[in-house]
Amino acid sequence: MRYPYVLPPLPYAYDALEPVISAETLHFHHDKHLAAYVDNLNKALAFSPELQAKTLTQLLRTLYEVPAELRAAVINNGGGVYNHLLYFDQMAPGGPTAPMGPLAAAITETFGSLDGFKTELTTAAMGQFGSGYGWLVCDDEGKLSVVKSANQDCPLAQDLWPILNLDVWEHAYYLDYQNRRGDYVDKWFSLINWNVAEKRYVR
Repeated sequence: MRYPYVLPPLPYAYDALEPVISAETLHFHHDKHLAAYVDNLNKALAFSPELQAKTLTQLLRTLYEVPAELRAAVINNGGGVYNHLLYFDQMAPGGPTAPMGPLAAAITETFGSLDGFKTELTTAAMGQFGSGYGWLVCDDEGKLSVVKSANQDCPLAQDLWPILNLDVWEHAYYLDYQNRRGDYVDKWFSLINWNVAEKRYVR
């Protein structure tokens, strides 16, 4: 993706993730919140042809090249677009319940087991004060790790490649779970589209 950015459709029906995530939540999360990030990113880049020429990934990996007066807007809105697109794309109803292939082997090597990975990501997501994400990422050598980030910060800025992210902004779950972030996090694992995660890992 590059400028001008457009809002892609949700890759499944709005009710496809129920009962874990309701259609009402997805309408607000995708159609309102993500749409606002797309619009604001376009506004931030409207008069910067050199930034418009970069892909979204390039933009977030080279934030040091973004003029200081635009950097916060790019971090917040560029990150908002990238992080949300990954979040929606990595979920699917009725997909594989566990990773396969190289990603499965890497998870076992790094975390001991799939349950070990889930425990670490849960700890990151629950430990993120306020808004943010828990992430499964890898470095350029394919080494996996779990990290967390605040607001719309993206691991691309730290030269880490996102494999999965768990959105813990309140708008991701509050209509369905109110203040019970732990219930949302626990149920979210059943929605992971491991085929997407595998493709991102072996890119």
